[in-house]
Amino acid sequence: MPDMTAGFPVAADRIRASRARLAVRALEAAIDRDPTLRERHGEAGLRHLLRDTDGYLERVARAVASGSPAQVREWAEWVAPVFRRRQVPMDDLIVLSEGVRVALGAVLSGEERVPADAALDEGIAVFRWHRGLSGDARKRNRLLWAIYKGG
Repeated sequence: MPDMTAGFPVAADRIRASRARLAVRALEAAIDRDPTLRERHGEAGLRHLLRDTDGYLERVARAVASGSPAQVREWAEWVAPVFRRRQVPMDDLIVLSEGVRVALGAVLSGEERVPADAALDEGIAVFRWHRGLSGDARKRNRLLWAIYKGG
């Protein structure tokens, strides 16, 4: 069990107190970064992402309180298969993670951001790894695919 006072527990409390507002801001930042999110997921899908962002912020708050990015890394490992079943590309979760990073700027100071950024980087690394496994890592180059297939 990690020590929840080893990092910045007061900053974690600020994240928890503002979770709903931060989740909305994170989703807005993600949509600003990739406007196709709105089209691909629709209203119901965005509501699901908003709900999931609330849970993501709780994990970031635990990482900030404990000073350990393992909280977010473990969460990302657990939820990647769930998102895959819901047909949410891992790239969308990476964009959402960057949106969380933007939103956290409203409640965290400079040194409090260090464990949050480290935790988000760990989560992004997990999503990138799962992206490669799931086959949505990148669009195929038609020319290279034709050469590979021999036709």
